[in-house]
Amino acid sequence: MAGTKALVGLSFTGVTGLTLLMLGCALESYGVYWPLFVLIFYFVSPIPHLIAKRVSDGTDAASSTCQEMAWFFTTGIVVSAFGFSVVLARVEVIKWGACCLVMAGNAVIFLTILGFFVLFGRGDDFTWDQW
Repeated sequence: MAGTKALVGLSFTGVTGLTLLMLGCALESYGVYWPLFVLIFYFVSPIPHLIAKRVSDGTDAASSTCQEMAWFFTTGIVVSAFGFSVVLARVEVIKWGACCLVMAGNAVIFLTILGFFVLFGRGDDFTWDQW
């Protein structure tokens, strides 16, 4: 039951982040949908961790280096997602209010992704067989 509550909580926070992103795009005073390109960063950000997890399962010597490189690439992707909205606002493609909404949505979504990997990435007795 604890896994179900965690999954529902993560779903709620994910929807909240996407709502903030959509508000930054679709409000009448903003009306520009360029910030939706941030969705690409949301999909790409877990990939280095997943690759490092797959590679480091077999070898113990390279696991630390591989994990550190995965954290480095993931940090670069997350910083790029925040920087993307700032660059769009600086060149006046979007307004600063939309930039703030998109950055708030970024924070919520990336914390949700982190929460997912913290809760479900452990090696405990949780399995997906119960779903």
